Amino acid sequence: MSAIKIGEVLIKQGVVRPEQVAKALDEHRKTGEKLSHVLIKAGILKEDQILKAMSTAFSLPGIDLSAFEIQKDAVQLVPKDMAEKFCLIPVQKVGTTTLVVAFSDPSNMTVRDDLRFITRCKIQPVVASELGIVTAIEKYYGGNMKQISAEIDSTVHDEVVEEGTGTSIDIIDADTDGGPIVKFVNAVMIDAMRKKVSDIHFEPYEKRYRVRFRLDGVLREAAQQSIASAPAISSRIKIMAKLDIAEKRKPQDGRIKIRLSSGKEMDFRVSVLPCIWGEKIVLRLLDKGNLQLDMTKLGMEQDDLDIFKEAIYLPQGLLLITGPTGSGKTTTIYSALAELNKPDVNISTAEDPVEFNLEGINQVQMQPEVGLTFASSLKSFLRQDPDIIMVGEIRDLETGEIAMKAASTGHLVVSTLHTNDAPQTVVRLTEMGIPAYIVTSTVTLIVAQRLVAKICENCKIPVPVEPAVLIKLGVSAKEVPEYNIFKGKGCGNCNGMGYKGRLAIYEMMLMNEVIKEAILKGASASELRNLAREQGMRTLRRAALLKLKRGITTIEEVLNSSVRDTVQ
Repeated sequence: MSAIKIGEVLIKQGVVRPEQVAKALDEHRKTGEKLSHVLIKAGILKEDQILKAMSTAFSLPGIDLSAFEIQKDAVQLVPKDMAEKFCLIPVQKVGTTTLVVAFSDPSNMTVRDDLRFITRCKIQPVVASELGIVTAIEKYYGGNMKQISAEIDSTVHDEVVEEGTGTSIDIIDADTDGGPIVKFVNAVMIDAMRKKVSDIHFEPYEKRYRVRFRLDGVLREAAQQSIASAPAISSRIKIMAKLDIAEKRKPQDGRIKIRLSSGKEMDFRVSVLPCIWGEKIVLRLLDKGNLQLDMTKLGMEQDDLDIFKEAIYLPQGLLLITGPTGSGKTTTIYSALAELNKPDVNISTAEDPVEFNLEGINQVQMQPEVGLTFASSLKSFLRQDPDIIMVGEIRDLETGEIAMKAASTGHLVVSTLHTNDAPQTVVRLTEMGIPAYIVTSTVTLIVAQRLVAKICENCKIPVPVEPAVLIKLGVSAKEVPEYNIFKGKGCGNCNGMGYKGRLAIYEMMLMNEVIKEAILKGASASELRNLAREQGMRTLRRAALLKLKRGITTIEEVLNSSVRDTVQ
């Protein structure tokens, strides 16, 4: 069904005003997004409202595909290209002669006739939303790469800008032999950009080649290719990243920069790893447009934000951000640097790799092969008249000692460590060989963090939870009535996941006199944790429970993002 026809149906049903549809149609023409998706994103309608209106208009049952398990046997009866072209999907086969099919436009009798001929079944139509059908097609048919490739064919001005050069090449390669592979790689990359994916995984196995997207922390299959295509896909990505296509025995790292005709740019960090069935390639999408540099929007509670700001404005000392890979440490550090980045301040950073380019900050990319390491960079920084130094990670004793020395001689130093929580960071430093008295005299604040997925506001529903479950999570019995638990049932707006976006939770251990004295006495991580709680530290579990209490996240995310407190 055309966007105009959908708009007319929605206006006739009285769920939107004509001027709202007109504005949404303008956005639809500019971006190519489905009209229903535009209306949902703008907060004008919810998916269930659109579905109800369409169901009433056609006098047919409406079906929420996100809450319905589609029969895979039914899907195999209809070709994927037909499902995509007419925005429909078979739902289930009833007996041996009837096929239930979800349509966005059930009025098209010609399509029904074609389906009857192809499937040799009587077609029972139901209505579903456009977004629901598109999401279901991607889920059950394995993505919509063909459609995206066709769009790329018509986008002749899209370019791939090669890193480190001033030249650019057309995104569509003129080499006819490499055409299908070029189109496939471009389609995957551009689809990932549109969906705001964080990582793309190209994975060869014995009998198949899989592409997966990581979206909001979750990996999901996006497309498949023949295993015979694996070497060509690897070579194409290596060429784009200016890597050695002949080297297949060693890992390689590079970067790709894409610029679309719309003006949108994206950096991809490329990692190639030889595996037994070929080379696995992971692309990390570095979207500066989505980089959150406003500290007030990171997810910190106000009291935590006050502590953090006070620490970064100290004239000297060491601020440590800790957490596992992918916990948002880089974003927190960049937000702090952006806050401190003033014309009268000299900031130098040592990073591996440099993920985002920040105007006004001197960023250095580590190159161990030529001796440019965190330790050597730190030594050079001290001769560069710095005010603030950022070290990507304290990995060894030498780097730790130089960072501590810089922090005690009039410089603010910001760095990261990979530890589970704030108290364990102290133990890690002492185990590394740094004396406890140096740790207590230089470290001013330790921040541990995780990311929790936010419930999709479009499909958010309340769920009943037994009080015993909350108590087991760490909620006190008297607080249980204050908790209203929600989850996302899954919709087109969140790709059926129930989550949309992520937010950080924080644990901040301020190095006050009580904590310092305990460290000097050789306190364990658990003893430090209990002592810090007594001093007012909000643990990761407490921070996650606060988000749960406000209806921002789910119980599953609380369990995944934090360790249960040992003391209630």
